Amino acid sequence: QVQLVESGGGLVQAGGSLRLSCAASGRTFSDYAMGWFRQAPGKERESVAAINWSGSSTYYAYSAKGRFTISRDNAKNTVYLQMNSLKPEDTAIYYCAATGRYGGIWSNKVDGMDYWGQGTQVTVSL
Repeated sequence: QVQLVESGGGLVQAGGSLRLSCAASGRTFSDYAMGWFRQAPGKERESVAAINWSGSSTYYAYSAKGRFTISRDNAKNTVYLQMNSLKPEDTAIYYCAATGRYGGIWSNKVDGMDYWGQGTQVTVSL
C-alpha cells in the first residue's frame, strides 16, 4: 500500500501561485510514477501533470502547459505541483496519485493509477 497526503491548496486570486505537495509513504517512492489530477464540481476527474519515477520525463495537459510544473524529490518521498498564473477555471479539488504498473513510466489516465490521496481544494477568485 502507498499512502498519499496532499497539502498546499487554498484560496488565491487570479494570476497568483500555489505550490501543492504530496507526501508518500508505505513503499519505495521511486518505484512509482506520480500524477496530479483535478476534479471540478460536475466534471470528470482529469489529468493535469505526470512524472516518471526519476523525474526525467513529464507530461502536462494542454491547460497546464507553460503555467504548471511537476517535480519530485525521491529523497523526501514527495511530488510537487507548482502552479503559476492561476485562473478561475483552475478551481477544483487536486488529487495526487501513484502508479506502479508501468515500470515507473507515467500515466495520464485515471484508471491507470493505483493509489490516490484525499485531495486538496484549490480555489481561484477573480
